[in-house]
Amino acid sequence: MTKYIDFLKRAFSGAEVDYTKITIRSAVLLLAVPMMLEMAMESVFALVDLYFVGHLKESGYAIQSVGLTESVLSVMYSIAIGMSMAATALVARRIGEKNPEQASRSAAQVLLVSFIVTSILSLFGVIYAEEILILMGSKPEAAAYGKDFTRIMMGSSVIIMLLFLINGIFRGAGNAAIAMKSLWIANIVNIILCPVLIKGFGPVPAMGLTGAALATTIGRSIGVVYQLYHLLVADTQIRIALSYFNPDFKQIKSIVKIATPGIFQFVIASCSWIFLAQLVATTGGENASAGYQTALRLMMFFMLPAWGLSNAASTLVGQNMGANEMLRAEQSVMKTVKYNVIFMLAVSLIFFLLGDFLVGFFTQEAEIKDFAKNALHIMSVGFIFYGIGMVLINAFNGAGDTWTPTWVNFFGFWLFQIPLAYFLSKHFGMGPKGVFISIPAAETLITIVAFILFKKGKWKTVKV
Repeated sequence: MTKYIDFLKRAFSGAEVDYTKITIRSAVLLLAVPMMLEMAMESVFALVDLYFVGHLKESGYAIQSVGLTESVLSVMYSIAIGMSMAATALVARRIGEKNPEQASRSAAQVLLVSFIVTSILSLFGVIYAEEILILMGSKPEAAAYGKDFTRIMMGSSVIIMLLFLINGIFRGAGNAAIAMKSLWIANIVNIILCPVLIKGFGPVPAMGLTGAALATTIGRSIGVVYQLYHLLVADTQIRIALSYFNPDFKQIKSIVKIATPGIFQFVIASCSWIFLAQLVATTGGENASAGYQTALRLMMFFMLPAWGLSNAASTLVGQNMGANEMLRAEQSVMKTVKYNVIFMLAVSLIFFLLGDFLVGFFTQEAEIKDFAKNALHIMSVGFIFYGIGMVLINAFNGAGDTWTPTWVNFFGFWLFQIPLAYFLSKHFGMGPKGVFISIPAAETLITIVAFILFKKGKWKTVKV
């Protein structure tokens, strides 16, 4: 027992470790434990909001607004994740080459580019919040109810981007503990502020759905302040001087080369999820949409830790390639696959056995619960394949080969999942159930293709 406690203390400490020298098992687990907890904390934001707004008077409108806004924000997440891929790949490769100063310079340039891009898109989200909700399938009255929530959340896109991106920088450096702690801080603040701002407390008026958006934004902002302290002030392996933000167009070109397909990779997936959300709303109505969004939030609560575990593959591939340890890079990926399969198998069992209880925690409306349970049971069929696919996709990204998973996602989501969902739900009259079935079907296909391409080994030749 003492051995395991010491291991956890080491994983949470943020102490610098040479991940190209220790055993692969230790390397995977030292990175995976804080990364899993980090991503679990990211999913808590949506679950906390969903829990509190699910008990508002207009809970159907509120749940739908939260869910549809998160679906649109997934495009912003895609940009943040795509840029963080570039940060992780570049930083990990330079750390593997034992060049922390150049790693810090690369990190600064990624931050500069990302801030400019996200600020522009955020402005459009603030101006057209209500129109965005209607476009997503929301009724005019529901859109009017939720527009302020959407406006605040879209306006905070820069904060969301910084939270993802800076954590990507620290993950690339192998310091997953700082990334994890920033999400802990953000979530603690959100959990405290949500009931206060939603329901009111003392002199603080009840703000309802708008209060949920403010609580989340304030929590994330404080998490970003913690990150910036460790990035700009604290004595860590990655430490950015203000002069590093001077534009380096050669470095920016390298960043764009890696990040552009990385952004498309997740925009492709996000747009597919947006289309599915709109399809559920139009074929099943408000309750189906609320049930689907509830199921998605629950699914993401468990999927994001699996994604965190798979992030270990990204860091280890990048650092080992920097150290010219190609065999060790591939072995690290397969070891991570093993652990993720075990985790996702456990999640599948939880959803099958406790689905009714989990859904009931967020809503007591019978029709919404039925849709949510149905979605959970169908989507969880493919969880093991999700787990394998995540690791392989992150392995490609960690190597700087962001084009391969982009094309895999394009064919898997847009040319297979979307047409399948459309025909099952509309042509065959299956409604929302047809949409649910298309999700594990597409993820299984994507995983099979990704595994074949990974084994071919082209990713080992990528230079960043």
